[in-house]
Amino acid sequence: APAPAPAPKATPAPPSIHQKSFLSQLRNDDAPMEGGSQSSSDYQLSQPESLSQDGYSSVEGMETPAAPDDQMDKLGLLEASIKFMPDPVETERPKTLFDNPAVFDKLDMDTLFFIFYFQTGTLQQYLAARELKKQGWRFHKKYLTWFQRHEEPVETGHQSERGTYVYFDYETGWCQRIKTDFTFDYYYLEDEVPAQ
Repeated sequence: APAPAPAPKATPAPPSIHQKSFLSQLRNDDAPMEGGSQSSSDYQLSQPESLSQDGYSSVEGMETPAAPDDQMDKLGLLEASIKFMPDPVETERPKTLFDNPAVFDKLDMDTLFFIFYFQTGTLQQYLAARELKKQGWRFHKKYLTWFQRHEEPVETGHQSERGTYVYFDYETGWCQRIKTDFTFDYYYLEDEVPAQ
């Protein structure tokens, strides 16, 4: 006789409109469902059996921690935890090549301009500005760019000077351009960073 055919596997029934949704089970909605008269108590979520009364999961080979009964037990646990505390990590940023002021006099102009415009508010920006000033560049606060005399000014006064200047175009070309007949108003001259 041939062997009996294996029994077909049972497939779960599709959810019925009479069953509560997962979210309504979580909310414990008390409203009767459409088309049914089942109460919400029929659909309450049950507490997982693997959790003990103190809320810790039972894991084979591990004991559930006992709740400290008094202040001394708490202090003892705190003291024991300090023994296993990881070593403190150094929080300071490591020193880099660009933290050394002596390096800046060896950098080319593009690097100095890059540091100035892209390292704003840092020691490196200050050091780049100081080196640019040493090389004869002056920062114009109105145009937020660096100018250098191309030749001696045609006209010099107490509040401004007029002449031909080289300026660094950081916005459109990242290059040096010449501006003729430019009046540099001393009011806009940045003078907070010393050239020394």
